[in-house]
Amino acid sequence: MDLAKPHIDIGLFTNRRDAQLGFWGSEIGLTYDHMLKLGRGLQQHRFAAGESVIKVNHAREVLREDAACGLRAVLIARAGIAGPRELRDPDGNAVVLVPKGHLGVEGIGLRLAVSDLAAARSFYGVALGLREIARDVYMCGDSLLLLERANRPIVVGDMVALGLRYFTIQVRDCDAEHARVLRTGGREGRAPATLGTTARVSFVRDTDGNWIELSERASLTGKAVG
Repeated sequence: MDLAKPHIDIGLFTNRRDAQLGFWGSEIGLTYDHMLKLGRGLQQHRFAAGESVIKVNHAREVLREDAACGLRAVLIARAGIAGPRELRDPDGNAVVLVPKGHLGVEGIGLRLAVSDLAAARSFYGVALGLREIARDVYMCGDSLLLLERANRPIVVGDMVALGLRYFTIQVRDCDAEHARVLRTGGREGRAPATLGTTARVSFVRDTDGNWIELSERASLTGKAVG
């Protein structure tokens, strides 16, 4: 995969805007960048975690709960701590601060539960084309995806639901990467679409239905969109 940025971003949805902004800004200590209006009553509040972005998507309408999603914990490397420190955001999502290098995490990582490790290895290693650096640990740029077997079936519904719901890979050509993922075993979530002059984005889904955004962002690629 031809990356435009060697770091994944992670998206969550919430109805508790103020509590989430306080958690990520004050308790976790991330820098607030800006807010984007996504339409349909959604606002995206963006926090910088190094070069990655935590996308706090606030919904005006009450969100459906979907505990089956495979995204289980965000790992953020932090200098000056002796060991992992697990926290919960206001909606109960797991956020783990880890010493730099813990489990190989130098920036950001994502613990991802899957129902079939063999199928997931094929998807992440072949369809997404990520490098496996240890058993069931894949590197996307310098971000890590740590796969683990789920203790119950995973049936992921719509992306817009409460909690951790998707991660973003910034690419240089959204259409080409989307088509390649579909050819090599991925499922389509949403076809490529242009968001004004900001980005061209699509969504693909892994073997359990987890949502993955492919984003061709003009500010990263230097190419005009729209």
